[in-house]
Amino acid sequence: MRCVRAPPGTGAGHRGRIRHRVHLGVGVEGVPLADFCEPPPPGGAETMAPQGSRAPLEFGGPLGAAALMLLLPATMFHLLLVARSGPARLLGLPPHLPAPEALWSPGALLLWLTWLGLQAAFYLLPAHKMAEGQELKDKSRLRYPINGFQALVLTALLVGLGVSAGLPLGMLTEMLLPLAWVATLTAFIFSLLLYLKALMAPASALAPGGNSGNPVYDFFLGRELNPRFGSFDCKYFCELRPGLIGWVLINLALLVQEAELLGSPSLAMWLVNGFQLLYVGDALWHEEAVLTTMDITHDGFGFMLAFGDLAWVPFTYSLQAQFLLYHPQPLELPTASVICLVNAVGYYIFRGANSQKNTFRKNPSDPRVAGLETISTATGKQLLVSGWWGMVRHPNYLGDLIMALAWSLPCGVSHLLPYFYLLYFTALLVHREARDEQQCLQKYGLAWHEYCRRVPYRIVPYIY
Repeated sequence: MRCVRAPPGTGAGHRGRIRHRVHLGVGVEGVPLADFCEPPPPGGAETMAPQGSRAPLEFGGPLGAAALMLLLPATMFHLLLVARSGPARLLGLPPHLPAPEALWSPGALLLWLTWLGLQAAFYLLPAHKMAEGQELKDKSRLRYPINGFQALVLTALLVGLGVSAGLPLGMLTEMLLPLAWVATLTAFIFSLLLYLKALMAPASALAPGGNSGNPVYDFFLGRELNPRFGSFDCKYFCELRPGLIGWVLINLALLVQEAELLGSPSLAMWLVNGFQLLYVGDALWHEEAVLTTMDITHDGFGFMLAFGDLAWVPFTYSLQAQFLLYHPQPLELPTASVICLVNAVGYYIFRGANSQKNTFRKNPSDPRVAGLETISTATGKQLLVSGWWGMVRHPNYLGDLIMALAWSLPCGVSHLLPYFYLLYFTALLVHREARDEQQCLQKYGLAWHEYCRRVPYRIVPYIY
C-alpha cells in the first residue's frame, strides 16, 4: 500500500490539502490530498513521538513559522483587496488600503460565530456511519462521524429557504473583508487555546512534529495530535466542514451578486461555481478518506491547520469567483466546452487514483485491484506499481493540478491573479510530495528505491 493524503480527497489534498489540504499544510490540506505512503505502524514515530525523539523542524524552524504566521494572513488580505481593484495585479499593491473600521464589523463577528455554531450542530447530528481512525500509540482508535455530505445538504436547504424568504445572499460579498478578519482572529485565538490545552496533555497525545519545545514553532505546527472536547474532534471538524462549505457558499453569493448586477450570472461564473462545488462535494462524499491523511495521522492541530481550514480556504480558494464579479470575462460556448473537458480529465484522474488506492487498502483481493502488480516490502505492505500508481507516484496530485487549471481558465488570460491558486497549489503539492518521498524512503527502504526505479516520474509523466 501507499501513503495517502487525499481530498480534501485533499486533498491534499480538498486537501490538498487541500490540503486542503485542502490548504496550508493542507491540503487545504486543503480539500485533503492523499499522501502517497500509508501511515506507519502503530506506535511508530509517525503516530506519536515521545519527547526524546522529536521530528526535525520544518518550514524554516521557529523563524520560518513566525514569518508564515504574518505572511499568510497578509497574502490572503492582499488577494481580497486586489481582486476587487481595477488593475487586479497579483504582484502589485492594492490601490487603496482599507480603513481599520472596514475590517471590523460586529455583524460579521456574529455571522461568523453563527456559521461555526451551525456547522458544529450539524457535526453533532446522528451520523449514518461512525468510522475508526488509525491505531494510536496506546492501541486505541478514535471514532469519527461520517456526516460531512449531510452537513453540505442541510446547509444548502437552509440557504435555499433563506433566499426564498428574502435573505440577501449577495450582500455577503460586501462582508468578505470583515469576515476574513474575524476568521483570522478566530484562528489565532483558537490556536492559543489549543496550545494551552496541549500543555496539559500526556506525551503520548502529542504530534511528532509539534513538540519541539519552541513555543512559536509548536504554536504554528500544533502540539496535540487529536485535540478533543468530549467526542468533538476539533481538527477533524475544521478539516472539511466550515471552510470547505463556506467556500462554496461564498462562491454562490458572488454568483447571486453578479446576477443582480448584470441580470444573470455569466457562463464563466457558472463554470467556476460548478467545478468547485463538484470538488467540495466529492471531498465530503468521501469524507472517511481524510482519516488516513497526514493532516489527521501526523500533523498536530495548531495555527497552520486552523488558519488554513477556517480562513485561507474559504477566502482564498474563492478567488476566481471574486475576480469574475469585479472583472467579468466573455466566454464562448466552444471555449467553455474545452474547459469542461479539461476539468473532467482532471477529475477522472483524481477520483480514479484515489478510489483505486482506497479499494486496494480496504481489500487487496477486490476484483478491481486484484490483478495489479505490487512490490513486497519489509513491513509486510505492498507497493502498487501498476494502474494509476504505476503511471506516476502521485497521480491524484496530477488530477488536482489539472482541475486547478480548469478553475482558472474561465477567468481568461489577461490577468495572472486568478491563476494564483494554480501557482500556490503547485508549490504546495511539490512540497507535500517531497515530504511523502522522505517518509516512504524511511519506511520502505530498498523497496522504495525499487519502486522509484519502476515509476520514475513523481507527478507529471515525462516531465516531473
